Amino acid sequence: MISRRFLFAILACTGIQSAIAQQSSPTIPPVNTTIVVLGSADPVNQDDSARAVVVMNPQEHPLAFQDAEDYLRTDSSVDIEQRGAAGVQADLSIRGTSFEQTLVLLNGLRINDVETSHFNLDVPVPLDALGSINVLHGAGSTLYGSDALGGVVDFLTLKPLADSLRLRAGVGSFGENQQTFTATALGGRWSEVLAGARDFSTGFIEDRDYRTTDVSLESRLDSLLGETDILLAGSDRPFGANDFYGAYNSWERTKGWFAALSQQFNPETQFALAYRRHSDIFVLLRNAPSVYKNQHIDENWEAALRRSQPLFAARWKNAVKIHYGLEEDTDQIQSNNLGQHGRNRGAGYVDVDLSAAKRGSLSVGLREEVLSGGRLVLSPQFAGGLWLRPDVKLRGSIGYGFRLPTYTDLYYSCIGCGPTTLGNANLKPESAWNYEGGADWYPNARTTASLTAFDSEQTNTIDYVWNAAGGLWQASNLSGMHIAGVESALAFVPAAGEQVRLSWTWLTGPQNAFQGLLTKYSANYPVNNASAEWSVVGRHGWSEAWRMKTRVEVTERYAKDAYPVWDLSLVRERGRIHPFVQATNLSNTGYDEINPVNIPNGGTLPGVPMPGRGFVGGVELLLQHAR
Repeated sequence: MISRRFLFAILACTGIQSAIAQQSSPTIPPVNTTIVVLGSADPVNQDDSARAVVVMNPQEHPLAFQDAEDYLRTDSSVDIEQRGAAGVQADLSIRGTSFEQTLVLLNGLRINDVETSHFNLDVPVPLDALGSINVLHGAGSTLYGSDALGGVVDFLTLKPLADSLRLRAGVGSFGENQQTFTATALGGRWSEVLAGARDFSTGFIEDRDYRTTDVSLESRLDSLLGETDILLAGSDRPFGANDFYGAYNSWERTKGWFAALSQQFNPETQFALAYRRHSDIFVLLRNAPSVYKNQHIDENWEAALRRSQPLFAARWKNAVKIHYGLEEDTDQIQSNNLGQHGRNRGAGYVDVDLSAAKRGSLSVGLREEVLSGGRLVLSPQFAGGLWLRPDVKLRGSIGYGFRLPTYTDLYYSCIGCGPTTLGNANLKPESAWNYEGGADWYPNARTTASLTAFDSEQTNTIDYVWNAAGGLWQASNLSGMHIAGVESALAFVPAAGEQVRLSWTWLTGPQNAFQGLLTKYSANYPVNNASAEWSVVGRHGWSEAWRMKTRVEVTERYAKDAYPVWDLSLVRERGRIHPFVQATNLSNTGYDEINPVNIPNGGTLPGVPMPGRGFVGGVELLLQHAR
């Protein structure tokens, strides 16, 4: 059931947006055409995609939000379960699936953490060096492999268009102190992007301080061989982890290193090689680190050879394409708790696309993954779209996704640190069939709308189940997990300088798989999630240089009350000097995105409280020279 409180909040947000939309302007710019690189082996215009894909542009209004998580929240089908600010730790899930069932990519290369999916959003590239964030709703294992049951998020780095230097500094609530820099250089056949970000805070409560640092360098070169792209990035994130995993004043520090080489030999052939190293130190009691401490180091190597080519000659060569490739992935971990382990997997895939712009498309793909030990996993996918008329398109897809257990799922043992948590070396990989059907509507050049119904039928879902007899959380495979829902989105430009985006997702089903079991993660999904975003520039005189962006998100989690969170930013975007103010949780809502879990005869696993109202203000200096 949709609660009255949730409906009231949605109607209030929609009413505000409708009132705004009634304003008029003599000149109204069209909605931009966006290139989609997820859900299809070949980049396509968003309106021609047969999959549900959302594209976010951090460069459009770079001072609107503080973190990548803030952009992801604008998609109501994305659930962020955050433990700390500034990218400290946040779990990401799509369409009600678990946070471990979402694959995260950086420039199309995997960065999912094999120790635990809690670190999947440890993206080492600073936000200002990202060009776009693409989100695929639904299974994507055919093109992207393991972990893509509920969806895929791909962070794409910035391709510079000018020589520029961007310097920023800000201070704010809870002792926050920010500094960032981004330098770009552009030559005839080369470009460079160097970026760094530093964000410190003393914490909004005791033992919730953090010190986040990210640095990246990306070099591109066009030669007779083709385009060469080299990316180097690193991050360092120590933080107080009060209540993150129990009622303890814990402390944790993660470090990440990422190096990637991508070589485009010609328009049809690409080779990519990537290395990722991630370390994690966890201390149960910050004031007594010797009581319980874990240290983990995991490494991952990935190589991919991809090719796309027309399947027929002459007039059909732009309409029918075949995409195929080979991939290899190797990972290993060294840990005082999880032990030393490693695994390999190789894959081959093929995908055939038939497309005609503004008419329709059909995609049929198959992937075979060969896992350590010789086990095979087949992942088929079918997707198609059909334009009924110039402004209405129908689309649908059937896809298969799977996920291998993380090393924490398999081997973790927490003895003597509160409720005991044990991994399970006998876990089976989880998998899901995903079905979806939807429609997109483009009534005019400034309005787009979409509606999608989806269904996910999972097998061997992995979660931690409370065993009262043993007094422990045991990693287990659940049967009968079934998730269904509806997602909707509306974007329009009511007047010049204004943008409005609304989205709402409704979910049902996961609770039916519990069968009286107490689970740690599966019951934390949002049954209703809505986001309303409005961006506008001033209309007269000095105000024309200023842009205000505001977003209200209303979330109702399973068996919990709905809660609103309101963020707002005010930025001067013209000229070289850009003062800015960013306000978070203006509603001063007290809420947990990680909810408490009541353990029968075992106390309570506490939630993770989120910060109240906060402000950050500062100034940015932008120097640039277009070539």
